[in-house]
Amino acid sequence: MNKYIKLALSLVLDAIGMVSFTLPLVGEFSDLVWAPFSAFIMTIIYKGATGKVAGLVNLFEEFMPGLDFIPTFTLTWFYKYVFTRRENKDGIL
Repeated sequence: MNKYIKLALSLVLDAIGMVSFTLPLVGEFSDLVWAPFSAFIMTIIYKGATGKVAGLVNLFEEFMPGLDFIPTFTLTWFYKYVFTRRENKDGIL
């Protein structure tokens, strides 16, 4: 999958996750369904250790009340394609 398609998908999935933040009370109950589903999607989009760790972070973030505003998918994209790539080019990793 192209990295820019992953970015677009990440933005959409973060927007879906934030929708529950806008619905008081009802939204927190919808997170019970969305949290495990979004964590599973995270592991599919981002393979390997990055996907597994990000999936756990996403699961925690979605289950915890009030943290739905954190764009976990998009932050993972930046980690994978911006920060990690730059370190590799500099010869640090």
